[in-house]
Amino acid sequence: MPWNCLQFNVDDAGIATVTINRPDKLNALNSQTVSELAEAFAQVEADDAIRALILTGAGEKAFVAGADISGFGWATKEAASEGSSSGSLIFRRLETSRKPSVAAVNGFALGGGLELALCCTVRIASENARMGLPEVKLGIIPGYGGTQRLPRIVGRGRALEMILTGDPIDAAEALRIGLVNKVVPLADLLSTAKTLLGRMLNNGPAAVAAAMRAVDRGLDGSLEEGLAIESSLFGEVTTTADCKEGVAAFLEKRKPVFTGK
Repeated sequence: MPWNCLQFNVDDAGIATVTINRPDKLNALNSQTVSELAEAFAQVEADDAIRALILTGAGEKAFVAGADISGFGWATKEAASEGSSSGSLIFRRLETSRKPSVAAVNGFALGGGLELALCCTVRIASENARMGLPEVKLGIIPGYGGTQRLPRIVGRGRALEMILTGDPIDAAEALRIGLVNKVVPLADLLSTAKTLLGRMLNNGPAAVAAAMRAVDRGLDGSLEEGLAIESSLFGEVTTTADCKEGVAAFLEKRKPVFTGK
């Protein structure tokens, strides 16, 4: 499809790079951008030739500097709630994808931008990155999952400090509290993301997908429920051709050739 707010490219390794392309607006999310993201996530999930996703922003200043408030209208509280819910469902598609994703955070990731990054499997930040949820400064709260995902990643206290002050943190602090996995020079951001995904993609696709499902589903329940989910998924992956290939390759001291089946 033609993209107006995104760039969509797939390399020879099957890694799709989706770039939010509104640099004049610091890549702020408007309704069209969110709609195109939904299409992009669906395309990544449906295309078996695509094995993983990098999500980033155009330019050197911003990943996504937040929502483009001028493009959203909330005539009633019902309309506002519906807008929040529909956006959250789109972001959830990314979070529950069977394919790993990396948020390559190049600059500002504020409000909806940070909420989008939180949905990726992992996050890598450039040294100039700044991340935050400033919604309270506008008299609102995060509406695309920030109040739910941030505490799960960095803990209740740190998340509440960020949410209630609305103050951003720099890349070094984001690394310290576990909000991002790595901090690298801006020039190395995309190559580092591809290298990390390459290490994941060396492994059995069915196992990678099952491991992500186990973590996602297990986080919302008790330890006992999580262990049951893990055991069920463990049983599922042992029936795959990739499992048989992985075991055979280990015993034969060779590199496995996984097919995703």
